[in-house]
Amino acid sequence: MLKIEELEKQLNQGELQGIYLLYGEEIFLLEQQLKKIKKLFGETVKGINYIIIDENNIQELISDIETPAFGYEKKLIVARNTGIFKREAKGRSGGVSKELKDKINDYLKENIDDINSSAILVFIENEAEKNSIYNTIEKIGKVCNFEEQKPFQIIKRLKNICNGYKVQADENVLQYLIEACGTNMQDLINEIRKLIEYAGENGKIQKQDIDKLCIKKIESVIFDLTDNLGQKKVKEAIEVLNNLIASKEPIQKILITLYNHFKKLYFTKLAIAENKDIAQCLNLKPNQMFLVNKYKAQAKGFKTSELKKIIQELQDLDYKYKIGLIDLNVGLEAILCTYCS
Repeated sequence: MLKIEELEKQLNQGELQGIYLLYGEEIFLLEQQLKKIKKLFGETVKGINYIIIDENNIQELISDIETPAFGYEKKLIVARNTGIFKREAKGRSGGVSKELKDKINDYLKENIDDINSSAILVFIENEAEKNSIYNTIEKIGKVCNFEEQKPFQIIKRLKNICNGYKVQADENVLQYLIEACGTNMQDLINEIRKLIEYAGENGKIQKQDIDKLCIKKIESVIFDLTDNLGQKKVKEAIEVLNNLIASKEPIQKILITLYNHFKKLYFTKLAIAENKDIAQCLNLKPNQMFLVNKYKAQAKGFKTSELKKIIQELQDLDYKYKIGLIDLNVGLEAILCTYCS
């Protein structure tokens, strides 16, 4: 299996091979590489030398490969979310049959030389089970799992973008950008472009620029709110809440995010007390490991009993809201004020 960086290097050097399987959660980087493949391939005419396959016409894949690209040396076939890399669910109808999967698998194995000489075949999937077709492509083609990038990888990419525009950005500032805006590459690219434009050529991106210009994830803002709660700063906590509401965040989403956040702080306190792995207890992904220290630091501002009480109050608020006894805005402010008093 290729790493993302290895695939990028090969495509940047103009190396284009017969069969690819590209899959994973990091959609932005995956689509970037698909664009490179299309660019390297050259002129495309849909239906002639450019064929799109999905779950509705996957049964036509073999005939599409065998049909000549009239007037062109090769054809580019992009097969997206076809279902052939999904595990068969017992007792369920629909989906791609085992017979068709076996037929495609045997065809790929037995005709790899013909495929390489006549087509570029690219499978694009959100997820891919390591079934027989997966194993075949891994042997005769290129497989790349586009996993969500870890912070150090994201920082490297963002720094390269900044350097390309002659804008400086310290690693700690880019780390703050990730903490504020999340790890989605598309979102971060959008934010870094704004910051680069604001800093200008030979300028430098500052932490306060991120606070001023960037759209923070609600989870990041909830961290700010909870920081104020931990320090008993009721005015600041209410201000953060009101800013969230003013930014058109649904009040129900604010309640759910706040509830989940306090649950994680509660689990963090328990994990520390019982000497357990915090990341495992919080079910954090590899690219979220930087959150461990944030949760640990914030949990210090609360007693375990306080966290348990706040969680219960948020549950009670949800119930009272659903039966029409209280307004969510009023209820949330009451909980914040009661805790800080």
